Amino acid sequence: MKVPMLKDVQKSSASLKDDVQKASNASFDATNQSFERVTKATQAIVTEITDYSKRSFEHGTKTMENLLGVKSPDKAIEVQSEYAKTAYEGYVTHASKLGELYTNLAKEAFKPYEGLLRK
Repeated sequence: MKVPMLKDVQKSSASLKDDVQKASNASFDATNQSFERVTKATQAIVTEITDYSKRSFEHGTKTMENLLGVKSPDKAIEVQSEYAKTAYEGYVTHASKLGELYTNLAKEAFKPYEGLLRK
């Protein structure tokens, strides 16, 4: 049985230390990239929600102004129906956009780790 020489053990220990350091650095870099990507994706989500809220409020205000100016119940029903239709369509569009943004958020958050998992 061959006994490892002290030099061999030291070389092996140094190699292991280098490997651990490289893995640690790669993990830190991936985490840092992930945070940056999540921040950008979250900003896009916040922007979409803010824009939708603003559009929705403006649409509701305009509808209320239109309702205050109607002269007949038929016209009031027409204004309310148009508001409901437009509000629903806007909400569906908004929900679809948010779904895409949240999907993108998840993809972007884990993208930096793909390379680490393959190693």
